[in-house]
Amino acid sequence: MIIKELDHMENIVASNKSLTWDGWTVVSRYPSEKGRTSKAGVMIGSKWYIESRFAPERTGWNIPSKFVE
Repeated sequence: MIIKELDHMENIVASNKSLTWDGWTVVSRYPSEKGRTSKAGVMIGSKWYIESRFAPERTGWNIPSKFVE
């Protein structure tokens, strides 16, 4: 789903605990031991996570519809 407005994207991030901001990029992260061997795996502290990043494009943020209310 394409989100064109910053205000709309800010509301989506604020209402979803698994979403955060990294500059203009929206980050989805959840804990998983599969992160140890995944290309999308990141270690934060001593825990592994699976991370997806949604950078803004010319048309807006293209995020999965499961994150949109």
